Amino acid sequence: QVQVVESGGGLVEAGGSLKLSCTASGSSFRSYAMAWFRQAPGKEREGVGCISWNSGHTIYIDPVKGRFTMSRDNGKNTLYLQMSSLKPEDTAMYYCAYEPSPICSTVWHSVDDKSWGQGTQVTVSS
Repeated sequence: QVQVVESGGGLVEAGGSLKLSCTASGSSFRSYAMAWFRQAPGKEREGVGCISWNSGHTIYIDPVKGRFTMSRDNGKNTLYLQMSSLKPEDTAMYYCAYEPSPICSTVWHSVDDKSWGQGTQVTVSS
């Protein structure tokens, strides 16, 4: 079973930056698109962005466009999320997940049928 481990979260002031990492086990990492999700207290888990298997295509939700950047290093089985100009509303637990295809499908943001790690907490103070 594929496992992912998220790291890099922390407490940051509004306007600050953080870089999250997601390290995956197994040899299949390079064959699949990957996505970041987040879940704020009392809210449903939502997709943040998706990156295709070869980094050729990325998708972001509107609230993070221009502020968040996804990247991946297939040689290290690692996915990244560079977050800049952070806002208090970005406060959430952040998760990464495999997508069931090499590209980001139209339903990449679905939380169904995904395996989750423990997540990493991001807290943005105002």
